[in-house]
Amino acid sequence: MTDAVPNTPRSRWNFVPRDVPLRHAPYAEWPLRPMAGLAYYLRTWLPDAPRFWFLVAAIVIWTWFTPDLERAVTFQFDWMFEIWLRDFILVLVVAGGLHLWLHGFRGQGDDGRYDGRPLARKSRVFHFNDQVLDNMFWTLASSVPIGALTECLMWWAYANGYATMITLTENPVWFIALMILVPLWGGFHFYWYHRLFHVEPLYRWWHSWHHKNINVGPWSGHAMHPVEHVGLYSDSLIYLLIPAHPVHVLMQIMLHTLGGPVSHTGYDEVRVGGARLRVGDFFHQLHHRYFDCNYGVLEMPWDRMFGSFHDGTPEGDALIAERRRRMQAEKSDVAPTAAE
Repeated sequence: MTDAVPNTPRSRWNFVPRDVPLRHAPYAEWPLRPMAGLAYYLRTWLPDAPRFWFLVAAIVIWTWFTPDLERAVTFQFDWMFEIWLRDFILVLVVAGGLHLWLHGFRGQGDDGRYDGRPLARKSRVFHFNDQVLDNMFWTLASSVPIGALTECLMWWAYANGYATMITLTENPVWFIALMILVPLWGGFHFYWYHRLFHVEPLYRWWHSWHHKNINVGPWSGHAMHPVEHVGLYSDSLIYLLIPAHPVHVLMQIMLHTLGGPVSHTGYDEVRVGGARLRVGDFFHQLHHRYFDCNYGVLEMPWDRMFGSFHDGTPEGDALIAERRRRMQAEKSDVAPTAAE
């Protein structure tokens, strides 16, 4: 568990993790530190980390809540509707539950909350003039259907032999190795598709919808233009090319379907009774506030390599501000930055 402490000055953040200044994972820095990297990666799969529960969800969904592949030989409303309904309920429970506990019932108050400001209401920036209603609409009306359609496409591909299925008993080494690689592939894909969406005019057309959320809540994770939802879930299509088990596909999908609400809680962790779950992503929270930094994840080196890394300190603020000035000087029609 990563401890956290109040930040100073409070004008910047209400709360920041103790591991600020942030660093990339040991396997995303040079020189490589193999043992430190192994320890870091293993921690991401512990039961107090979301990744463990995403895997549990993938296994449970495949075992009990996925239509038989025999039904997926042709696209039919019945089995596709079952997938959509399951995902709708799942997101409603996870995103809605996190929102109610943290922002509705205020179960933790502002303890562990990065940005102490309330979520926006009566704001013309958002559809329905309300941040939560806007975020809920685009999550449930766009992200859930597109995520479900991506899954349906993969089951159709497996059912018709267009994708190669492996099993744990017949391919144990590749099965385990691929599961280890699933989150890393997700992080690799996220940086490059996300960075592309920050290029004009794609930002203005599509990604700016997501960046209306400077302060975030669980429903903000999927509050995007539908085109961006297609980009988000497209990493799962790699399993059309490489042998995998459906659990790998579901794990890839759950990294988005559940990972979006969990990583955008705005809190460092969720505490219910004596239980604690690491949910926050301060690295990405910095991206929402400062816009042109931290495009990827700490498990990938690209932000450090390309000069867009913000480590969460005041010095990081200055570096990103200078980078922004250089970008504006080089191109006068650069996209406007989000104000704090």
